[in-house]
Amino acid sequence: MQTEKQKARTGKLYDANYDAELIAERAACKELCFDYNRLRPSQLEEKKKILSKLLGETGENFQIEPPFNCDYGYNIKIGDNFYANVNCVILDGAKITFGDNVFIAPNCGFYTAGHPLEVAPRNQGLEYAYPISIGNNVWIGAQVCVLPGVTIGDNTVIGAGSVVTKDIPANVMAVGNPCRVIREIPKSDD
Repeated sequence: MQTEKQKARTGKLYDANYDAELIAERAACKELCFDYNRLRPSQLEEKKKILSKLLGETGENFQIEPPFNCDYGYNIKIGDNFYANVNCVILDGAKITFGDNVFIAPNCGFYTAGHPLEVAPRNQGLEYAYPISIGNNVWIGAQVCVLPGVTIGDNTVIGAGSVVTKDIPANVMAVGNPCRVIREIPKSDD
């Protein structure tokens, strides 16, 4: 029989609200986020130490401006030269992978979790989690919302205020609600 955590990893409906293991893991994550968000701006080493403990995998040269919040932390992988501005929220019930040279503007959210449309399972507190993948050299504008199961390709720019509900290919600029490609980014724009 699968645990709720195992169900989450395989994209099945799982119970995050009443499962003791997941509750304890989220509580431990919230404690680390609390500590991180209360550090002084000059406490760079302490920040790096907490993020290295909190996140599943980090590249070299990364920075996340407080406040920052996530659910578990261990499902988050960030590449080299990663930067997230203030108020970044990552609900990582499933894996979230950020490539190298990813820049995230303020007030962005990455949400792997969703809930059934049917009333009965939703009222039971069941949810699903689908992975999110962000490629290399991606710029995410302010107040972008990335939903479960989305992949954003390399060298892509997501415009401010976008709600990304479906995959976005590489080498494009995309914007809107729902987010859609508005143009390709030619090599000369690099």
